[in-house]
Amino acid sequence: MSVEAQHLGIAAETGNAQGAGVYWEGRARRFAMQGEGLAAVCSYGMPEFYNRMIQWTQRRALSPWLSVAPGARVLDIGCGVGRWSRWLAARGADVTGIDVSPTMIAEAQRRAHQAGLSARCQFAVQDLAQLDAGGPYELVLAVTVLQHVLDEQRLRAGLARMVHHLAPRGRMLLLEAAPSRIDQRCDTAIFRARSRDRYEELFADSGLKLLRVVGVDPAPFKLWLLPYLKRLPRPLGVAATAAVSVASLPVDALLAHRLPERSWHALFVLEHVSPARTGRARTSPLRTGPAHSSRQHTGEPERTAL
Repeated sequence: MSVEAQHLGIAAETGNAQGAGVYWEGRARRFAMQGEGLAAVCSYGMPEFYNRMIQWTQRRALSPWLSVAPGARVLDIGCGVGRWSRWLAARGADVTGIDVSPTMIAEAQRRAHQAGLSARCQFAVQDLAQLDAGGPYELVLAVTVLQHVLDEQRLRAGLARMVHHLAPRGRMLLLEAAPSRIDQRCDTAIFRARSRDRYEELFADSGLKLLRVVGVDPAPFKLWLLPYLKRLPRPLGVAATAAVSVASLPVDALLAHRLPERSWHALFVLEHVSPARTGRARTSPLRTGPAHSSRQHTGEPERTAL
């Protein structure tokens, strides 16, 4: 491990905003300007093909839930270089993206301008636990954010701030490492995979109703490799990563929606329920989709338009 990596890991392990900011700023400065910036926002420093596979599995899980009406207000938490912010803005949403890294935010602004989406995207440097981004928002999105918040108090504070920004009956999409069974071999100084049950407890305590759990990546091969990857010589590690990627693609494509309970990552589709039950008028510009099924734990998404 390099001196830089050790420094960033120790800073992140402190669990405070300053430490997290140091870590993510280091990632951003190293990789955010390279290609699509995926090595900064997906798997840190991994080969491009591996991070493209991660993005593909994430997009496959998320896309049925990201159909927005013109003018829908969206909050993108941990927006990184703005990949989901631009996706939503291109479909008519007004998006606010926040990230703890100034370099990530600068790069998100640059990429939005380059794509002609500056009018629909605004970005700000903020820490999740002290989130103050206006609102309310009809959709709050966070992709692999909470898994990097190690301190339980900060986790609860951050989730509470997200809920605070969500409109009554608004939707929250959280994609996190959330296996049915915990394997701590993959935990690091900046990453923790919490159990699915633990997340469901947090959601219930925060006034969120769980509508769906969608599978993302049920292929087990990456989990078999990752604990040993750093011990391998780099050429062998790259070759092993390529083999794992090729083997995982068909499994993830065929089984992600059918076997959500076997997936390492899960997409939680949630609804803010507390104020709406009192009869408050809804001012959301979201389009109403079909009625939700009563089955919560299913990988089959309904194509609702937000």
